[in-house]
Amino acid sequence: MVQISAGSAQPATDIQGLPTVILPGYLAGAEPYQPLAQWLSDRGFPTTVVPLKRSDWFPTLGGRPVTPILGALEVTVTQVLAETGATKINLIGHSAGGWISRIWLGDRPYGPTQQTWQGRDRTAALICLGTPHRSQERWTRRNIDFVNEQYPEAFYRDVRYICVAGKAVQGAQRWGQWVAYNSYSLTIGQGDSWGDGITPIAAAHLEGALNLTYEAVYHSPRPNRLWYGSPEIVEQWRSHLLTTAP
Repeated sequence: MVQISAGSAQPATDIQGLPTVILPGYLAGAEPYQPLAQWLSDRGFPTTVVPLKRSDWFPTLGGRPVTPILGALEVTVTQVLAETGATKINLIGHSAGGWISRIWLGDRPYGPTQQTWQGRDRTAALICLGTPHRSQERWTRRNIDFVNEQYPEAFYRDVRYICVAGKAVQGAQRWGQWVAYNSYSLTIGQGDSWGDGITPIAAAHLEGALNLTYEAVYHSPRPNRLWYGSPEIVEQWRSHLLTTAP
């Protein structure tokens, strides 16, 4: 496991990177990710957030297929490639957006429509931020088990996988650590683990990926604390975004 501390953010506008698409996390809309998209765009990676609203997630509640989210991702990627003339993108998935992106990469029939997206052919790198790639929660497992059975670990050799975890909270059965304890227990069955307050480190990494862990990084954006999209942290992992298609 690689551990990296936050550093200072320095603009690098001379870079011309691949177009980049951000898929929000579970029950999240696009708005919280716009500062991250703008920051990356200013540094040479033209970035688009999948234009989701919170209500777009409602049909997926209770462990139902995430087909509506996959469809929105497909539409966004198709539009970005048409507008830029690029053949591949960098794909960033935050939280559930990471494992949903792994479904989108694949070619195995999914859900009641048995649809495939085959996004692998259009993706140079997948960056997962605080993604729970494993779960013991019965509803979430319906989808995550499909991902891990069909596309285990860093499945596609021609896609660069980068998995970023945060080490901010150790779960405990005490005030201030209960939420993390319960979340980690539901995810990996061990509540006293370390993680970002929602996703334990052990669930955020994939075998065969470049696995990174950042100190004091929390799961979601909140005032006055670091998260995966804070400039000090993005400055560390953006070096793994690709500037050209492999």
